[in-house]
Amino acid sequence: MEREAMEFDVVIVGAGPSGLSAAIRLAQLAEEKDQELTICVVEKGSEVGAHILSGAVLEPRALNELFPDWKERGAPLDTPASEDRFCYLTETKSIGMPNPPQMHNDGNYIISLGNFCRWLGEQAEALGIEIFPGFAAAEVLYDEQGAVKGIATGDMGIGKSGEKTDNYEPGIELHAKQTLFSEGCRGSLTKELMEKFNLREGVDPQTYGIGIKELWEIDPAKVKPGSIMHTIGWPLDSQTYGGSFLYHLSENQVVVGFVVGLDYKNPHLSPFEEFQRFKTHPSIKPLFEGGRRISYGARALSEGGLQSIPKLTFPGGMLIGDTAGFLNVPKIKGTHTAMKSAMVAAEAISNNLPEEYGREITAYSEQLKQSWVWEELDRVRNIRPGFTKGLWFGLFNAALETYIFRGKAPWTMHHHADHEQLGKASDYAKIDYPKPDGKITFDRLSSVFISNTNHEEDQPVHLRLKDATVPITVNLAEYDAPEQRYCPAGVYEILREEGQAPQLQINAQNCVHCKTCDIKDPTQNINWTVPEGGGGPNYPNM
Repeated sequence: MEREAMEFDVVIVGAGPSGLSAAIRLAQLAEEKDQELTICVVEKGSEVGAHILSGAVLEPRALNELFPDWKERGAPLDTPASEDRFCYLTETKSIGMPNPPQMHNDGNYIISLGNFCRWLGEQAEALGIEIFPGFAAAEVLYDEQGAVKGIATGDMGIGKSGEKTDNYEPGIELHAKQTLFSEGCRGSLTKELMEKFNLREGVDPQTYGIGIKELWEIDPAKVKPGSIMHTIGWPLDSQTYGGSFLYHLSENQVVVGFVVGLDYKNPHLSPFEEFQRFKTHPSIKPLFEGGRRISYGARALSEGGLQSIPKLTFPGGMLIGDTAGFLNVPKIKGTHTAMKSAMVAAEAISNNLPEEYGREITAYSEQLKQSWVWEELDRVRNIRPGFTKGLWFGLFNAALETYIFRGKAPWTMHHHADHEQLGKASDYAKIDYPKPDGKITFDRLSSVFISNTNHEEDQPVHLRLKDATVPITVNLAEYDAPEQRYCPAGVYEILREEGQAPQLQINAQNCVHCKTCDIKDPTQNINWTVPEGGGGPNYPNM
């Protein structure tokens, strides 16, 4: 069966905040200029918002530019930020600290980013944009000159061993004059584009964190809508970057989450278990007692900042949003910068839309450097790298950068790749994590269950190993198989049957598409590829 092809002016991969903002801005500009513009957005989640997970506190700066009338349009920004707290935890105490100025949240909103994207999707469709959820962009298409000419969605109905089943349907080719990749953190096609077009030449490696989050319904007497708290310190040691967030929504709901920098060194560390342990702190636990956990999820986030932003354009396409890495780490926010990058890209396309395929629109990068995104990221560029030398140096350096140099330090600090940071198992102490109680703390499988993760059972494993022997000969032998611990979904399991050599089992159906394995695997032997469209988590209100 031949793949059918559809032609568009612009194809966008991923219906997150940046992908939808780019589509909307393109349609708005086409309307203003009386241009005919065909725009299509593909989304691997079963619906818009199904795979979106973030804290999230939204700074509405980019939204104000995109839709000045967002209140009248019913944007789901229902909980204005009110009180802001920043604490250092020891094992038993919580010590209040001055709130860093970047973390002041006046004028911001606590939101569900998934619901915000669902709303953006409705705005996009009202403008005539075609959105195809449940279609995973599995392949970049190139023309004879090697320029990007679009993407192909994955075939449906391929069995475990690669054979075509009765439900087989070939993927569809979507051709475009410009293809925008807005796949979110560590996009799988973006990874290929970076290699093919050498987009990382002369920039630092991207560095990442893993964010794990739960949504809870708690005793109404304990809810303070708009209240925001961040913590650093316990349960992490002072050499490991990370901390918690706790946001009070309306309707008796709170979100709690934990972020661990993926440059951590101890291979015995489990970000999931650190998060569960955090909830047992005497100042945190009472909030959740008698409450009910509603949802769970995890996602990697790009922490490299300005030094790690790759070249953003190439023949036939662009990178926008967190796939390129616009998160402002000290601010703990990236939605406004991701949206703005997309809007700048849309403006560059609108002003330079070529008649022919495969053109490179470099105006996007030039205009982005003149925008507030670049200035904002430039001011904080040295803060996250300072923490690679430990918590106390990091805090001292952050104060220096913020109050003395005011973001204008005459030097730039640099990053190293996360997968190179892991130490050998024999050099680090094992961590004794407490058993879950099923009330406040949980195991991974019951957590994945409430993420509503589902994959068609009969399909090829989408977590591909370059060399099937490495997990045992290297990862297990030298690092005690860290994939058993850094995966927040229990995908990787070492089976030890009596009288047999240990084996790695990959439970791909558990995968919540966080991308941590692709980032942290010490030999970069795991390649995360898209499963069949519609597979993965189905997050409500995350």
